[in-house]
Amino acid sequence: MANSSRILELTILEREYRINCPEGAEEKLREAARYLNDKMAEIKQAGAAGGKVLGTDRIAVIAALNITHQLHELQAEQSETSGELARLDSLVEEALEQDLQLEL
Repeated sequence: MANSSRILELTILEREYRINCPEGAEEKLREAARYLNDKMAEIKQAGAAGGKVLGTDRIAVIAALNITHQLHELQAEQSETSGELARLDSLVEEALEQDLQLEL
């Protein structure tokens, strides 16, 4: 049986979009749209403050690049944290083995 979906109407930079959304994911998609709208509005405002009028396509690409960069940074941090946790787990295991050997 296929997953059912519904159509959400989202507004990004004052433009309406109708998007298919799997049932149960509506709020997450709305949150993502709000986040994207906020990022695009920041870029649009920064461009206007600098005396530039940026087109929606350019704003969208810059926002996508910024969000992708943030994602990659978070993934790198997560990978580093996972490596540190594995190292700590190994140290704990070694300490427990040494403690067990001392008891014998």
